[in-house]
Amino acid sequence: MPRRLLLGLWQRWRRYKYRFVPWIALNLSHNPRTLRYVPEESKDKVISDEDVLGTLLKVFQALFLNDFDKQSEILTMLPEPVKSKYQDLVALEHQRVKLLENRHQQQNILKPEEILYKTLGFSVSRATSSLISAGKGTVYQKYEPIFFQSIGNPFIFRCLDGVLIDGNDKGISKVVYRSCDGRDRLGPLKMSDSTWLTSEIHNPLAVGQYVNNCSNDRAANVCYQEFDVPAFFPIELKQYLPNIAYSYDKQSPLRCVVLVALRDINQGEELFSNYYTIVS
Repeated sequence: MPRRLLLGLWQRWRRYKYRFVPWIALNLSHNPRTLRYVPEESKDKVISDEDVLGTLLKVFQALFLNDFDKQSEILTMLPEPVKSKYQDLVALEHQRVKLLENRHQQQNILKPEEILYKTLGFSVSRATSSLISAGKGTVYQKYEPIFFQSIGNPFIFRCLDGVLIDGNDKGISKVVYRSCDGRDRLGPLKMSDSTWLTSEIHNPLAVGQYVNNCSNDRAANVCYQEFDVPAFFPIELKQYLPNIAYSYDKQSPLRCVVLVALRDINQGEELFSNYYTIVS
């Protein structure tokens, strides 16, 4: 029994140590390949915010159109020009599908991961990590309480400006996210996506919190990049955003963290990122 207890504590420490400041300070010099250096906060961008926004809008719009039959209530609340745009896009898609049906390739409704592949040319999935110790969410401003949610939680991401994102899909974190999700809903309009808390994920990109830290043996092939959702983001597409603000504060933009590839990723390759960014 003591041996099992010690083993359990050791495994928890292996996951938690990346958030323990003294351990990080002592081990930075021993793990140079696990660090990412940027000259200043404003230059912590691999690609531009415009490119990030364009990619998200492209994927989310494709998901919206794929699930168009279930969007009727939302469409009634949209301005006529926006509604007409989607109806025209759906009509074009139906024509394309009809051609495929004539060629015996019938497939009307695609899975989210298939939509991602069709739109961007790749897909992402969760699988067992190759790491022995491998182990989206609610966004907290620096002044907001997160103590109880952080206990034993390896999924908290700290942004460069101190904003925290809790990507845990269990326990208190799950309850808090669902509560905020229900608070911000406007009739049929959802301001965030809560399906990442379930096994039926609607946004196939919402897997970033499960990417493991790189090591000296396994270099990072992706990196985290912070992105603030602009105020003009289409309200009908917010249902695919897997983040939500802890407090209802219209003054602060919603913070998201996206994964950006540092090089070409091979099929079936595991993703590794840098948990530490050093601003010099």
